[in-house]
Amino acid sequence: QVQLVESGGGLVQPGGSLRLSCAVSGSIFSIYRMGWYRQAPGKQRESVATITSGGSTNYADSVKGRFTISRDNAKNTMYLQMNSLKPEDTAVYYCNALSSDWRVWGQGTLVTVSS
Repeated sequence: QVQLVESGGGLVQPGGSLRLSCAVSGSIFSIYRMGWYRQAPGKQRESVATITSGGSTNYADSVKGRFTISRDNAKNTMYLQMNSLKPEDTAVYYCNALSSDWRVWGQGTLVTVSS
């Protein structure tokens, strides 16, 4: 398996930007897809963006054009660049890694968008 550690959350004003990071350690060779998910208070966890081992990306309609998922293989780190943030983006953001045998979640990082 792998271990995932998120960082980069915090308080930001509407229209601002944040970059989340997900550091990956362990059996990274077996990962075929990684992603960012979020869960707002009282709501179900939802997919925000995913990236495959081949580099293909997918975004939720609500974040298209504002968020960008990327990875740095040399640093074993995945990122989520979030621009033009809205109050409705407020949530705990989780990093996720998927292989053919397991699915691993990070501990989450809180993003609060408020003036």
